[in-house]
Amino acid sequence: MTRKAGVLGHPISHSLSPVLHRAAYAELGLDWDYQAYDVESGGLQEFLARVDRDWAGLSLTMPLKVEAVALVDFIEPFAKLLGVINTVVVSGRDASLQLVGANTDVHGIVAALGERDVEAVERGVVVGGGATAVSAVAALGQLGCTRPTILVRSRARAGAVVRAASAMGLDARLVDLADADAVRAALGSAEAVVSTIPADAGAVLADSLPDVSGVLLDAVYDPLVTPLAHAWLGRGGVQVGGERMLLHQAGEQVRLMTGRLAPLAAMDAALQGVLPRP
Repeated sequence: MTRKAGVLGHPISHSLSPVLHRAAYAELGLDWDYQAYDVESGGLQEFLARVDRDWAGLSLTMPLKVEAVALVDFIEPFAKLLGVINTVVVSGRDASLQLVGANTDVHGIVAALGERDVEAVERGVVVGGGATAVSAVAALGQLGCTRPTILVRSRARAGAVVRAASAMGLDARLVDLADADAVRAALGSAEAVVSTIPADAGAVLADSLPDVSGVLLDAVYDPLVTPLAHAWLGRGGVQVGGERMLLHQAGEQVRLMTGRLAPLAAMDAALQGVLPRP
């Protein structure tokens, strides 16, 4: 039986998740289908109502990562602690069908930073205050950063990040992106930075970037090297692209949905085949 899976969000046409998941299924010998579905905020409940035993799971992107929390039957404990899920695994059959929420973004961030030998972080910075920023704070926490700095444009919209940090026992420090001196100080001393803001917003930040020595993971992968990443490299830092986070979080989704280890090499080869050369 062909099973179905897919990625949901809005906009969704740019997503590379189908490339990654289809490559994994082919390598694993699974007759599964994976598609992209444009689902706007407020439309997830209607979509989930149509999910039946033919489905294996769903990947969720913006703006659905928080909305989904209230719509699934069960949430893995760590994802529940964060209040953000990017994965739904369909478990059981027919009347016992359950939708299980999980978060693989944290794994993706940790693994991507690990590609640049980041195994422990004391001074970590997250740029942004949305759902991906929550996962970024959690990832830095897993790497040992107990006092992450969060650069936000609006403190009022950073409540979810602050709550997640508190739930993990982290002492997060909010810094207003308009405070140029504080931003420069935080970035200049950081061992690891995870940016979760759009490329154009990062370009503004790049204009006043100080000399740096840490590793920057920009969650954006279009363009492949963002203006912020380009400036970061020019100021002495090390960069890891958002496509590496995408690869590793997708690999963890494949493991959760199939019950088998993800063929990361095959997935990476497929990914490199569609990415533009920087």
